[in-house]
Amino acid sequence: MKLRKREHGAKAIRVISLPALCFFAMAARAAWADGPEATPSIFAPASTPASNILDLSWFVLAITGGIFVSVGGLLAYAVIRYRARATDDDSEPPQIYGSTQVELAWTVIPILIVVVLFLTTARIIFAIQDAPKPQVALDVTVVGHQYWWEFRYPKLGIVTANELHVPVSTRLEPKPTFLHLLSADVDHSFWVPQLAGKTDLIPNHPNDTWIDPYHTGVYVGQCAQFCGVEHAKMLLRVYVDTPEEFDAWVKQQQRPGEQDASVAAGRHVFETEACTNCHRITGTAAAGTFGPDLTHLASRTTIASGAARNTAENLHAWIEDPDHFKPGALMPAMQLNEEQINELVAYLNTLH
Repeated sequence: MKLRKREHGAKAIRVISLPALCFFAMAARAAWADGPEATPSIFAPASTPASNILDLSWFVLAITGGIFVSVGGLLAYAVIRYRARATDDDSEPPQIYGSTQVELAWTVIPILIVVVLFLTTARIIFAIQDAPKPQVALDVTVVGHQYWWEFRYPKLGIVTANELHVPVSTRLEPKPTFLHLLSADVDHSFWVPQLAGKTDLIPNHPNDTWIDPYHTGVYVGQCAQFCGVEHAKMLLRVYVDTPEEFDAWVKQQQRPGEQDASVAAGRHVFETEACTNCHRITGTAAAGTFGPDLTHLASRTTIASGAARNTAENLHAWIEDPDHFKPGALMPAMQLNEEQINELVAYLNTLH
C-alpha cells in the first residue's frame, strides 16, 4: 500500500512539474532570444510596444506570484500546525471574534495592490497609445477582410496583401511604422506577438497602433478575433527590411504589373473570366477590390493569407479548389479546365 502511494505521489509530482518545467524552459529560452521566432512568441519582444507589454506582464506575475506564495504558505502552515492529533480532546477551541488589525490588513493591502497594478497598467497603456508620431514614420493602412489582410501605403502608392513590409528601426535612426486599422466586414484583430499587443479592427470604428521593430527578419502573426469559418487561417507576416531592402521593395511594388507576351494566353484567361470582379492588376482592366491585389503576387512568399507557400503547384491547387487549403474560404472554385489553369498560373508567376 505504501509503495502504491509513493508511486502515485511521484506520478503526481511529474504531472504537476512537467508543465512548470516546460513553461520556465520556454521563458528562459525566450529571455535570450534575439530577432524573429519561428512561431509567435510574447516572450521574445522585438519592438517597443511588445517590450513594454512583456515588462508589465512580468511585474504583474511577480505581484500575483507573491500573493499566491504568501496565501499558500499561510494555508499550508495552518493545515499542518493545527491539524487534528490523536491526543486532542473533543472540546471546542477558544473562539475569537473580531480583530481590527487583521480586518485592516486584509482590506488595506489588497487595495494598495490593486492601485499599484492599475497605475502601472495605465502608464503602459498611455505610453503606447499616446506615443508621439515622428515625421519620418511610415504610414500603413491595414484593412481586415474575411479572411485576408490588405495593406495600403498611402504616401507610397502601394497596395499589397498578407505580407507587410516595414523598415527596421534603430536607436540612431528610429523609423516607426504607424498602422491605421480598418475592417471591411466583421471584427478582426491585428496581432504580431513579437511586435505589439492585440488591436481590434472594428467596422466603422478605426483604431491605431504602431511598431518599431529593431531586428530584421520575418515576424509571424494572425487574426486574434474570431471572424468566421477560416479565422484560424487568417495569417500574416511582417517583413522587417534594412533601409536598402525596403527601398528596393518599394520601387518594385510601385511598378505596374508585368506584361510578358509569352504568357498572353494566361492573361487572356484572367481578363475574360470572373477573376477581374474581385482582383486588381495594374496595367490591365482588372480593378476588383473584393480580393487581394495581384499586381505583384509572384513576389510574395505565401498565398491564401499564409495558408500555403507560393509555388506553382500550390497556386494551381488554390485556383482549382480553394477549399483544398482553406475550407470555407470566400473565393469560389473557378471551374476552369486544366489547360486554362496552367496558363493562368504561368501568367500569375510572372507578376513580380
